[in-house]
Amino acid sequence: MVGPGPAGDLEVVVPVDTGCCGFAGDRGMLHPELTASATVAEAKEVAAVVAQRQADGQPVEAFASANRTCELGMSRATGREYRHVLELLAERLTPEEEASECPGCGRASNSGN
Repeated sequence: MVGPGPAGDLEVVVPVDTGCCGFAGDRGMLHPELTASATVAEAKEVAAVVAQRQADGQPVEAFASANRTCELGMSRATGREYRHVLELLAERLTPEEEASECPGCGRASNSGN
């Protein structure tokens, strides 16, 4: 599924095979095979989307999740860094000059040190 994102100029792609990553709190740490099994189709689709967008000259800017353990599970499954959707939104909505004052925005400080 592809559609406009919450910040207007952002395109959001949701894999058709999106589902539970199986990380489930500490289960993914204790039994990584659960996450590996639960994410096979989604990880394959994410890789295909990334490859297609790169071929089209449209690199993927970010990978999002709404849950911290899902961020961990999907990051492990895909080899891509997943971040919380609100963190990504805050980053897009925070003006550059305020970024150094926004420690949770994920941007490097503009202070030059």
